[in-house]
This record gives sequence, structure tokens and C-alpha cells, in this order.
Amino acid sequence: MKLKKSFAYALRHSLPIFAGFIPLGLAYGVLMQNAGYNALWTGAVCLFPFSGSLQFLMISFFTGSVSLVTVAVMALLVNSRHIFYGISFIETFRRFGAWKYYLIYTLCDENYSLHCSAKVDEDMDERWTYVFTATLVWLYWLIPCVLGGLIGSLISFDMTGIDFALTALFVTILLDQMKEAASRLPAALAVVSSVVCLLVFGPDNFILPSLIITVAALTVLRRTIAPGKECA
Repeated sequence: MKLKKSFAYALRHSLPIFAGFIPLGLAYGVLMQNAGYNALWTGAVCLFPFSGSLQFLMISFFTGSVSLVTVAVMALLVNSRHIFYGISFIETFRRFGAWKYYLIYTLCDENYSLHCSAKVDEDMDERWTYVFTATLVWLYWLIPCVLGGLIGSLISFDMTGIDFALTALFVTILLDQMKEAASRLPAALAVVSSVVCLLVFGPDNFILPSLIITVAALTVLRRTIAPGKECA
């Protein structure tokens, strides 16, 4: 019974992610197909790196003969924010035994947001709620990407701007979290930090310093903002 309720909650909680992933995943599959890589390659990339922004960047790596050193450095820079995601879930994942490795692997932006806003009732299994959520989000991304690769050659309309779907998705998640948050200070800190770092470091380099400043501020104010909570 607990597993059933955990899965039902994970499905209900994560389903909006699927709506955002459909256009973005289709776009990625189409771009991979146009670059000369079929749906099998698209699925393989979704399975192993499982990083939306890096996967889009990897298309240029595939077609531009980029060195492995450059790929490694770019992957580190693009996904450096995941370091902070993982830090906030060390204690939680540690309770889940071997499943912690799978949850670490699937801790993408969307899963991080869902895990932070998860409300696990007593009649649900906490570990399986996290696992079901992570798996569903992974499938939400894999399916449209592979489908886009399969039908890529049939799509001829202009897809400029379709990647904005991911930005819209995050704005929706943020607003949903703010409605139920005990304090809106974390969101305010993140906004101010992002704007200041954007002005100082520019659009290509502001994410990492913004994250460092935000995490440092939230760490200092953690007990004041949300005592006992692991996510701001």
C-alpha cells in the first residue's frame, strides 16, 4: 500500500515536468537527428550523461571534433551547480542505502526541485517516493528525446525559441514552491545574487558565483529560514 501511494504521489508531483520536457526533448532529438545521430544515439546520451543543458552542448562537440579535455572541462563548468544540489541531500540520501547512488545520478535540476518540495506522508515510503520521482523524470526526458530522433526527419517547421520551454518550467516550479514556502527570503536572495552576478560576470559566467553566494547566505541563515529543512 505504501509503495502504491508513493508512486501515485510521485506521478502527480512530477507530471508537470513531462509537459515541459515534451517540446524540449523533441527539439533535442530533432537536433541530434539533423547532426547525423539516430534515435539510438539520442537514447544513449540521455541514459549516460542525463544532463539537458550539457546534452545540447554535446551536439556541437560531436560535430566539431572537440578534444576530450575540452569536453571534460565544459561538462564540469556546465554542471558545477550539481555540487551544491548534492551537498543539500547528503544526509537524506545516506538513509536510502544503495539507492543513494541512483538518486545522486538522477539529481538533475528538475529532480532537485521536486525533492525539495516533496511532502512525504506517514502512509508513504520516503525512499521509494524519491526513487519513483527520479525515475519518472528520467523517463519524461528520455521518451520525447528518442521520439524526436525518430520523427526528426519529418519535422520541417521553424523550432526557434522552443528551448524556452525549460525556462518556463522552472519559473512555474519556483512560483509553486513560493506559494507554500514558510519564507520567501531564499527566493529573494537567489534573485538578488543572480542579478548582481549577471551584471558583474556576464551571462556566460554568472551561474557558479551566484550559486556560491546564494548557498553561503542560505547556510548562514538556514536555522532562521527553515529549521530542520534540507532545502531552502
